[in-house]
Amino acid sequence: MSEATASPGLPSRLLADPEMVSACAARDFAQIFQLAKRRGGFHPSRIARACELTPSRVGEVMRGKPKITTMDVIERIADGLRIPGHMLGLADRSWERPAVPEQRQPTAVARPVQEDRPVAAGASGDLDEILAVAAGTRVTPTMLRSLQASIEDYWRHDDEHGGEALRPAVIGQLKYVKGILRDTADPAFRHSLHGIAAELARLTGWTYFDARQHSAARGYFTESLRLAREIDDRPFIANVLACLSLQATYQDKAEDAVTLARAAQDSARLDGGTPRLLAMLYMREAFGHASAHDQAATYEAIGEAQHHFGRIAPSDDDPAWLQYFDHTKLTVDTGIALGQLGDATAAEPLIAEALRAEPTANLRGRAFHTFWLARTQLQGLKVELACTTAGQALDLAAIVESPRVVAHLREFRRSLKPYRHTPAAMELVSRITELGS
Repeated sequence: MSEATASPGLPSRLLADPEMVSACAARDFAQIFQLAKRRGGFHPSRIARACELTPSRVGEVMRGKPKITTMDVIERIADGLRIPGHMLGLADRSWERPAVPEQRQPTAVARPVQEDRPVAAGASGDLDEILAVAAGTRVTPTMLRSLQASIEDYWRHDDEHGGEALRPAVIGQLKYVKGILRDTADPAFRHSLHGIAAELARLTGWTYFDARQHSAARGYFTESLRLAREIDDRPFIANVLACLSLQATYQDKAEDAVTLARAAQDSARLDGGTPRLLAMLYMREAFGHASAHDQAATYEAIGEAQHHFGRIAPSDDDPAWLQYFDHTKLTVDTGIALGQLGDATAAEPLIAEALRAEPTANLRGRAFHTFWLARTQLQGLKVELACTTAGQALDLAAIVESPRVVAHLREFRRSLKPYRHTPAAMELVSRITELGS
């Protein structure tokens, strides 16, 4: 029997096997996947398709790391492999409930097959099917994987080129997914679609934020919150609140930034909050305190971020959208927060270290961080070096489209007024002025 026509879940004989029962009770997904492969004929690629995971993730789990602890993923595995809810400590799944008997039409008279003739679309059922195919609203695991892959591509493009050019495509895809949500009844697919829509809304908000269109950004961030709240995705709610906190920092609303970051921490803790997520959220709080020039609170939040980051384990089940927050990101964010406080001596080596380790393809991130390095160098009265570094940020700004980067460079130009007669400052001011013209 091919995978395309195979039973949608694990065989009943395997689900009744004591070894499988024991593995499910312990939520030992490495063992569950191994048994599914050896005794159920479910190869890793098939498990991945059924459970909306990547094959590489399935392979890692089968090797024993990382362990799966997130309820969303556990529920997808239960639904994908048709493991009854009670076996994994879940409520009964929707597909376990008795189905209403289907009212079948009489089939006593067989209609002869007519070959080489077009199918008439006059009957309403046929027409509905044609329209459904044309609209492309039939949800499949392949469609979900494609949507997820497109989001990853959007974020990669945003890092490398800025979000202005891709925004229309993201908004269009968000509308498309919301339209599918209206037409889809399957609870498993609706959960995944809500998550995809929430991420598209967040990405749209981010592109507006990067364009310094704060009202539109806040609207899309709020929509993302609503979509995530529909499926009670607490970690993602925390992620969106972190975006809103960063936006408040840019708008000089330090108190709002701190409040939003703490609300994000509360949301994360309701779902267990992985150490990496809490580390990122405490850095958002540090940014808010640094913007308010509250030195003691900034250092306390940085200390909490570093404490949680030190607790990260390979077995942590972090969502894909959080993987960017690595040691390099923690280092540069710490440097930026200290730079905001005016502690250039501590900030400069941290930002410089992060820039050496940061991927060269992340052009916008490198432009930001190069600006912050220049700013700390200027704070340390290294005027010529600061102008050279800011010139490197300017080179990157000419490649990536990000009004936030340009705004930072204009801010740097104003900071050069006390040194405006030095040759390095005069040349840089001229270049920045040309960029904004």
